[in-house]
Amino acid sequence: MAHPFEKEIAKVRQNTHTISPLIIDRWSPRAMSGETISDEELMDLFEAARWAPSSYNNQPWRFLYAKRDTSLWPLFHNLMIDFNKQWTQNAAVIAVVVSAKNFEHNGKFSRTHSFDTGAAWMALALEGSARGLVVHGMEGFDYDKAKKDLDIPDDHQVEAMIAIGKHASPQILPEEIRKRETPSTRKEVKTFVIEGKFKKN
Repeated sequence: MAHPFEKEIAKVRQNTHTISPLIIDRWSPRAMSGETISDEELMDLFEAARWAPSSYNNQPWRFLYAKRDTSLWPLFHNLMIDFNKQWTQNAAVIAVVVSAKNFEHNGKFSRTHSFDTGAAWMALALEGSARGLVVHGMEGFDYDKAKKDLDIPDDHQVEAMIAIGKHASPQILPEEIRKRETPSTRKEVKTFVIEGKFKKN
């Protein structure tokens, strides 16, 4: 199945090394239709996150979510900054990503809890993109309020929020946001890959 934005992505993104189209086709649009996503399809995305790698197979990720038009929606939506509230109002699901700071098997601090949870987020994002869904991660929300309002314990860390939904025309977005509705480019590999000791480019 062709990606819904395949032509648009090809105009902006050109990989310089050979990679799977699954990687380059993933991006973070904001225009969503407000249509619902079935529980089965949502759980399929979390199933993708389930299979991410983690230190000692600890699987520290936790996904707290709210579906549109439910009593939980305001609790989650009100965590965001005003800019993000504008476009996430048409999401089907919004989620807060949390990581457990300690290993389950011995209770000791896990240095890679955030790193591992990022791997789970990426697996979810790639699965959603492959299905033609919008999966948009963000940091524009009140982390302290999320911790308090969602009863997140001290041995867990709030990492990010995610909006998930079905694509819509960018025309539904306010002009300020619509201008951003295009796939972004990336730095060249040589700018962040270093053979040997660290040195600034």
